Amino acid sequence: MPSLQDTRLIETGFPLKETSLDSVHEKNVRHGHISTLHIWPARRPLAACRAALLTTLLRDPIDSERRTELLRKIGGTLKDDPDQPGKQVTQGGVLHWGNESSPVMDELREAIREVYPFEPPKVMDPFCGGGATMLEAMRLGCDVTAADLNPVAWFILKCTLEYPQRIGKERRKLPEFAHQLPHFLVDYRKAIKTSGAGAQTNIFEEQPVALDWHVRLWGHWVLEQTRADLAAFYPTVNGQTTVAYLWARTVTCKNCRATLPLLKTRWLCKKENKRVLLTMEPHQDRTGVTFGIDENVPKKGKGAKLREHDKKLGAGTISRAGAQCPCCGQIMPSEDLREAGKTGKMGQMMTAVVIEETSKKKGGRKPGKAYRLPTQDDLSVAEKAADHLTELYADIPFGLPDEPTPKSGGGASRAFSVDGFGLDQWHKLFTSRQLLTLGALVKYTRAVPVAMKKEGYADHWIEAIVSYLALGVDRQVDRLSALCRWDMGYTKIANTLTRFALPIVWDFAEGNPFSNSTGSYLSNLEWIARYIAHSLDATKQSSKSSIRNVNAISTTEENTADIVLTDPPYYDAIPYSALMDFFYVWLRRTIYGLSPEIDEAFKEPLAPKWDHNRNEGELIDDAARFEGNKEVSKKAYEDGMARAFEACHRALKDDGRLVIVFAHKKADAWETLVSAIIRAGFVVDASWPIQTEMGNRTRAQASAALSSSIWLVCRKRTELRPGWDNKVLKEMDEKIPERLRRFYNDGIQGPDFLWAAIGPALEAYSAYPFVKKANEPGAVMTVREFLQHARQRVVDFAVGAVVEKSNDGKAVDTAALDEISAYYILHRWSFGHEEVPVGVCIQFATSCGLDDRQLTVGYDLLAPGKARKKATTDEDDDGAEDEPLEADDKNTLRLKTWSQRSRDSLGYEAPGGRPVPLIDQVHRLLKLFRKGEVAKVDDFVREHGLRQHPRFGDYLQAVIELAKNQSEEHSLLSSLQNHMKRQGEQRAGKSTSNQLSIKA
Repeated sequence: MPSLQDTRLIETGFPLKETSLDSVHEKNVRHGHISTLHIWPARRPLAACRAALLTTLLRDPIDSERRTELLRKIGGTLKDDPDQPGKQVTQGGVLHWGNESSPVMDELREAIREVYPFEPPKVMDPFCGGGATMLEAMRLGCDVTAADLNPVAWFILKCTLEYPQRIGKERRKLPEFAHQLPHFLVDYRKAIKTSGAGAQTNIFEEQPVALDWHVRLWGHWVLEQTRADLAAFYPTVNGQTTVAYLWARTVTCKNCRATLPLLKTRWLCKKENKRVLLTMEPHQDRTGVTFGIDENVPKKGKGAKLREHDKKLGAGTISRAGAQCPCCGQIMPSEDLREAGKTGKMGQMMTAVVIEETSKKKGGRKPGKAYRLPTQDDLSVAEKAADHLTELYADIPFGLPDEPTPKSGGGASRAFSVDGFGLDQWHKLFTSRQLLTLGALVKYTRAVPVAMKKEGYADHWIEAIVSYLALGVDRQVDRLSALCRWDMGYTKIANTLTRFALPIVWDFAEGNPFSNSTGSYLSNLEWIARYIAHSLDATKQSSKSSIRNVNAISTTEENTADIVLTDPPYYDAIPYSALMDFFYVWLRRTIYGLSPEIDEAFKEPLAPKWDHNRNEGELIDDAARFEGNKEVSKKAYEDGMARAFEACHRALKDDGRLVIVFAHKKADAWETLVSAIIRAGFVVDASWPIQTEMGNRTRAQASAALSSSIWLVCRKRTELRPGWDNKVLKEMDEKIPERLRRFYNDGIQGPDFLWAAIGPALEAYSAYPFVKKANEPGAVMTVREFLQHARQRVVDFAVGAVVEKSNDGKAVDTAALDEISAYYILHRWSFGHEEVPVGVCIQFATSCGLDDRQLTVGYDLLAPGKARKKATTDEDDDGAEDEPLEADDKNTLRLKTWSQRSRDSLGYEAPGGRPVPLIDQVHRLLKLFRKGEVAKVDDFVREHGLRQHPRFGDYLQAVIELAKNQSEEHSLLSSLQNHMKRQGEQRAGKSTSNQLSIKA
């Protein structure tokens, strides 16, 4: 441990629950938030980054009262949420969105200066990605070094951190041509609270404005130039502006040769008060289909009945089996659809057009969306766009984006499926009209520097503004591809990267960038401008930022950083580089020539993946980069992570701290991380599981995805001698219970809780370069063995916590509990009866000294879940925003309910002649009690000695605690418990009566 004088606040205390609440709340924040600038996978919440930095920069006050006060100053206090009974929110502190500018922040910055009196603390992130960590470091007054190998990330970092700081408080007047942009004038006058028609013709001369308004102005300029070229391609029909054109991909039915539209659903709008359906009938000659629109679809039933009715009513042609032809009923399997795509035989047809309603609704509400069938003009205009592409892209650097899309495969590459359907070049992910529009936006964005020069802008203003406009093009790319879906619930266009994958989308939405509705260019521009306004304030506290496009392994700093805070890539979780090539190919065409530095970063056709000659590159586990060799890929990732942490070790000062953010549910990933930390020379001082994801995410519920990220605090190791396993395990046993108790009380559960124990356990294990086994000369405790010990302690605690809760808070010895019954409590406490990835079940089973086969085959405790869709075979519209599907997500298991365990031997005998688990006996008693066979219940209890069992009463109460209130199970269990109590009291009464008779 560090000396008391150098102990950091994070090593003794942390506002865990407050940080978690504000991090989850931040997911709902939009205006001005960093996430609205540009997509980057798995950005960490600003609240979590701010809390981690503050508590790492500040020393621990040592005195408990002062520590509590400091933590309260950072995290605030908890109070009941008036809008959500049973929920809590924070009050005060500096973590909640909007509190980052409170006066308390000035006090905390002053406290940081007292710790670092001579120069600002230096904070570094070698895997900086979207920039959340370093934005918060700059907000606290630190000098930062933000690095990332990926050129897209590096460019985002320049826009996130460098440009706002470089321009800072500079203001300049808007050029006179702003008067010629009426839409801009309206927005501007609203903002500065001016009005009137003759309208102050000199408003721009009198009021110099900040960077965000100049970005808005030049965005309007780009839009007007583009609109003048392309207005004919987005016609207004009957005075109604088009919001989106809806399309379906098509194939020719192999059976009847009809044109088969590929539709996931035919619902156009499904709201409480508005239900619109696309109807579909075969032509008379059955060569295709005719579409119609039903604008008043009635409801039938409620709840599940309504959902099932709507599912059948709105069914499209696509299912997991393939595509069913509406003309002959034949199903074309997925393999045939892939073949059609690869051979160029997959087409597309317009199915409907979404338009803006022209009149306001009752109550003054804004007009909504209406739907019509496409006209012949709609179809011909879309076809004509292709005629203009060659001329347009001839004047754009590198021409039409013909670089290859990522290939699907195992590991990280499972996120891609488009190439398997013939969409093997980036331009094929767009319609001709989309390519025409994006090309025009690129063309006029590239024309901005010359126009700005004429208006007298300085070079650093030109680079910054054009860079933000390039991000505007990127945002438009995300909303204007043939992988965008029409969201029938929100009635808006869902962006391409709704989740971090590129699956095939059968029926897609083509937006209108000139509309005032969903996915328009101006709305995308506004998100960027609002972030700029926020960042101008956030970055002004820092005097220095260095943005580097380098590999984490190649960091050259030595003994300069006070803190390294980083969120490294997680094994095969996200294929960052291949995924961000979606933006790379457009950025390269938009900003090429803006500066020598930018040209160097974007000189290659695609972003860097892995350099086999130098044995370095992007650190993810992707066997496709190693000719399919999974072992070589895994080793490259593991060695690379170790080398990256070694570079962090060199960069840190001797009293510096490394803070690592990690969130992965696979044991291999944790094993790699722990090995890399120890190999690099670090010891873990503290760890905190911060909840950063909303628990209601579809994927979190369906796949047991982690909702917490573990923040590990490390310092340089001074101990060079080896440790001994008996001493390390004893120290781990002393530390874990107290920390787990806090995590449990703060609401950490499920797989999050399993991995939250790793941090406290690591404090003992990582203190030594390696740990010897006391009873095995020459043997070493491996990381895998250590992690198994740590997980076992979690099992002991979790089972004990549930049993203890059922025993009125009294501590209970769980040592006598059999492994099967312990697993049942742990699994049900974590997941209930939901489907869980096999990998998680295996981890839990191993922690209990079992294997998954014992649980599925031997004891009939687990059953296979429903097969999940593979992202590589079908459209995946999961909707999760933060994480891709993991490899084992398609194989799931679920805990059987007591009524589903149907073996005749249940409760009477166990496999291999082993003792019968308590949970089997509880479930047998439930079955008997439900049938009303009370006498058999009493016989079973007597024959198995359950009244004398030291744990049966506690265990029965624990199962009751886990059962849902008012469920049949809860009712039966409670009745069974009461019956056993009465029987026990009667037996006790008879015994007393017999003793009195004998004495008489």
